[in-house]
Amino acid sequence: MLERLKTLYELQSIDDQLDELEELRGDLPNAVEALEEKISSIKNDITKKEEERKDSLKRRKENEDEIEKLKENQKKFKAQLYQVRNNKEYDALTKEIDHTEELISKLEVENDAFADLSKKLADEIESVKPQLEELNEELKVKHADLKVIIKANEKEEAKLREKRKEIESQTKKADHSVYMRIRKAKKGMAVATIKRSACSGCHNIVPPQRQLEIRRNNKLFFCEYCGRILVSTEISESVTAD
Repeated sequence: MLERLKTLYELQSIDDQLDELEELRGDLPNAVEALEEKISSIKNDITKKEEERKDSLKRRKENEDEIEKLKENQKKFKAQLYQVRNNKEYDALTKEIDHTEELISKLEVENDAFADLSKKLADEIESVKPQLEELNEELKVKHADLKVIIKANEKEEAKLREKRKEIESQTKKADHSVYMRIRKAKKGMAVATIKRSACSGCHNIVPPQRQLEIRRNNKLFFCEYCGRILVSTEISESVTAD
């Protein structure tokens, strides 16, 4: 049991050092992630508007081609008016001419709407490009800053992560599961020591009898206030000495 307790304290010690290195990065990782998400959102919006604009231009061209065909038909119908032999034929042709004129008018109105939409989308795309350039520049700067910080500590971090991997492999699965659950709940500190008769995590007093039991180092004890694993001073001192 002594070794299990030492292993858990060692794991906490390594994680404390890794957390300190993470804190050196400050809010940069979150800032970088937020910028990347914002840039991605703007790019997706631009892509959608470009596709919509492309579709409107395509449909406008299709309408223009249809208008040309209708105008050609209209010319034929008008020419045939001079060749009619009775009122019935005349009425049929005039109906075709009127119907063709209605279709042409409808398509022209539709094309005006497509032209307005195309211009509106083009303007919206152009309006966000300066913002996108600014965000890309800001991201570039923050990426560089983050890279400098990571570079300055990468050897130490790699060494700590390797050490953590080694210690983790020595930790019992059940102990590791409990440790990680508490660490997540308590934002980092899962293992606490007793300092001045109090839990170093929540600073609540540990009863004398419980302190004596913890010093025996023969089982896992948890702080009755914060739920952290409590280890004796002997454990922490022996790990520090190693």
